[in-house]
Amino acid sequence: MTKLNVTTPDGSFEAYVAMPATLPAPVVVVIQEIFGVNAVMRGIADDYAKQGYIAVCPDLFWRIEPGIDITDKSEAEWKQAFGYYQAFNVDKGVEDIAATMKAARGIEGANGKVGVVGFCLGGLLTFLSATRTDGDAFAAYYGGGMNNYMAEADNIKKPLIVHLAGNDEYIPAEAQEVIKEALGDHPLTELHIYPGRDHAFARKGGAHYDAADAETANGRTAEFFEANLV
Repeated sequence: MTKLNVTTPDGSFEAYVAMPATLPAPVVVVIQEIFGVNAVMRGIADDYAKQGYIAVCPDLFWRIEPGIDITDKSEAEWKQAFGYYQAFNVDKGVEDIAATMKAARGIEGANGKVGVVGFCLGGLLTFLSATRTDGDAFAAYYGGGMNNYMAEADNIKKPLIVHLAGNDEYIPAEAQEVIKEALGDHPLTELHIYPGRDHAFARKGGAHYDAADAETANGRTAEFFEANLV
């Protein structure tokens, strides 16, 4: 594990970096949920490094408070997390992801290819990265609020895979219909719905974690990245 310093016109922030055993390698930028760059996100980055990627997890809440690292295990932390979510500037977050991608391409051993994967808030940011940045592949898990940005779908230029929970408490049926209409037949987008699942079904240790569907979704993402980044 190491840290990457990312510089923007507004200041600089750090990103957690997990390196693979073999270089050169593509980069996968791992986008946080609303709990900061916590143990779950670092674990996901470590898993991508084991798969052969340079995994980079940027601290996108740095403008609010650098180094936020909380869990989903208490009511107080959930309240704290929603406060961060409400204070977060989505557009600035996407700009920070673009800056992270640029910095990550400069890591020794990076081969120039960059993918993005994100969960929850990070799922929304991954979709917006697909419409606003120069990445090579994007994997969005249950991005809350994605339905509000479907007008940007025409800007997708590189492959995108989207995982939605069929019974998502934060992405209701009507919101999912908007997403399906915009992305279901999009030539660069692969859309998967997981019936009966709730938000964050892929978060290990979470209240709605489902091992079987998490494995299916993560397997699809692994195949997707291998096809588009390796």
